[in-house]
Amino acid sequence: MKAEADAANVEVLMGYNKNVCKYVRKTREFAETVPGSHVTFVSNNAYENTPESLGECFERNAEGMLKNMAIHELALLVSFYDVSVDNIASVTADKEFSSLQTLKGPSGTDFTDFDKIKFTIKTKTGSEVSVSADRCGGSDSYATVADTSGEEVFRYYMPDEEDKVHVKELEAQYPTAMPYFFTQDPDYITVKERVAKHTVDGKPAEGIADIQIAIDTLKVAEYLTPLLREQLE
Repeated sequence: MKAEADAANVEVLMGYNKNVCKYVRKTREFAETVPGSHVTFVSNNAYENTPESLGECFERNAEGMLKNMAIHELALLVSFYDVSVDNIASVTADKEFSSLQTLKGPSGTDFTDFDKIKFTIKTKTGSEVSVSADRCGGSDSYATVADTSGEEVFRYYMPDEEDKVHVKELEAQYPTAMPYFFTQDPDYITVKERVAKHTVDGKPAEGIADIQIAIDTLKVAEYLTPLLREQLE
């Protein structure tokens, strides 16, 4: 797709909504004020913690958690933290938090995936950042900043108090939709507005990932999955 787009002189932009999230922006801004700080991006889904619910999730999202749920966090790492397959120095799973399961999907086929995973990446160029994802953790996402002693000094949620009002309106309007659709709604509006503005005026679409970032993000997901599985098995 990238080769065809380049040949046709067409720009391809991606819908990684967390690149433009309020909580990501505020966390990055705060982290810059704390020398030696460590950022952790936390993503939650609201699946029931049962073999039936997770088995259905594993089968429907058979590409795996890192290419599915946590792909947005990996895009943040690629976009803002200099993470790429070539630049990863080490990957360390949090074994106490993380969980790898093999469950039967609705078809009766076994699927192996993380129902929750937390890991820290260190890059060769000196960046260090963590990601945590939990299929059964709820419907919010947030990010934290820790100081050099490891103490948390900042946390910002999505949705924040302002956005929770909007979430309640959407819940009433679309009662059967997945809860995370509601919390991410304002961010997808931002993505679409920035891409539309860029299309009109040609100025850079602030924070929006392009297809090269998407390719690098998928490469990171494919690189991490077997490494993290090995650490948990």
